[in-house]
Amino acid sequence: MINLMKSSPDHSPVITEDELSDEEVLTELKLLKEKLQHEVIILGHHYQQDDIISFADMTGDSLGLAQKVSQINKPYIVFCGVHFMAETADMLTSANQQVILPDLNAGCSMADMANRADIERCWHYLTEVTKQKIVPITYVNCAADLKAFVGKHGGSICTSSNAKKVITWGLSQGEKLLFFPDQHLGRNSCYELGISLDDMVVYDPKKLFGGLTPKEVEKAKVILWYGYCSVHKGFTKEQVDLVKKNNPETKVIVHPECTFEVVQASDFNGSTSYIINTIEKAPSGTSWAIGTEINLINRLAKAHPDKHIISLSPFQCLCTTMYRVRPRWLLHSMRCIENGKPINVIQVTDEIKKDALKAINTMLEISKE
Repeated sequence: MINLMKSSPDHSPVITEDELSDEEVLTELKLLKEKLQHEVIILGHHYQQDDIISFADMTGDSLGLAQKVSQINKPYIVFCGVHFMAETADMLTSANQQVILPDLNAGCSMADMANRADIERCWHYLTEVTKQKIVPITYVNCAADLKAFVGKHGGSICTSSNAKKVITWGLSQGEKLLFFPDQHLGRNSCYELGISLDDMVVYDPKKLFGGLTPKEVEKAKVILWYGYCSVHKGFTKEQVDLVKKNNPETKVIVHPECTFEVVQASDFNGSTSYIINTIEKAPSGTSWAIGTEINLINRLAKAHPDKHIISLSPFQCLCTTMYRVRPRWLLHSMRCIENGKPINVIQVTDEIKKDALKAINTMLEISKE
């Protein structure tokens, strides 16, 4: 439980956030947002629940929000997303701005599948067994110190929106790629660029030498890290086949964090922004089964009642860590800003920021092309 404020500056009683009804929380949030509009901007990732998105001044996927955040000039940026996103925002804003994460426990299970020590160990092994140049690429879903590792070694960050562009760039800089932490985005993107599955291997940090022999490393063009998104891994080829069997007119569109088999069986695949744009442009009366986070699917279905939109999975595919950002915690963050005592301020050290920004700026430059 968050350490909630028990009294106001004049020592009069204050009703804490956990004592308010849901309606009271939303009502006070609206008032505070209006009051603090010149000081605070709220960012919301597409996977957030509707109650949070309704307060967001800007919404987007990881790339979209990263591109927007450097243009913000307000002193407080409340990031309704997960920890690695807030870290990226902190690195792209000025020293007199503060990035706030309403719940510090809002993390990412995929990001947790790679840490600096394991990446360093992997890098040491790979560079020992091959003389070919390896370019590191990390998905934006990772901690700031991993972004710094990539910047230090001349690589780039990518998002699901620009992964193919970044991979193409990477292979123009060296003979091999180390792609982490999401093996599925790496595999799907590389395959669409014409790279054979036989030219990709998986490095598993839980195995000796990642489970790879020197010969396998030498032969591979792409070394994929053994990591995945727990939400998108939940979609299966059987689900795609069932939709196509029962509703042949339904188009299946999935996120590239899904497995290779799911992506290959689907009609379309792409980033969160790609999915949104595809649905928005689709003709009225069309039918869609979407393989991504359920909050986004429900929002798309509500926004487009002229189209039949369902989740590809019969089970609720919820990003539980993203869901930790609740209206009550957003209210607590706003109350603390109002009282001049902001909490949950995300700060990346200057040492990490220096190298991480190299990788972030490389990505942003590649994305302009």
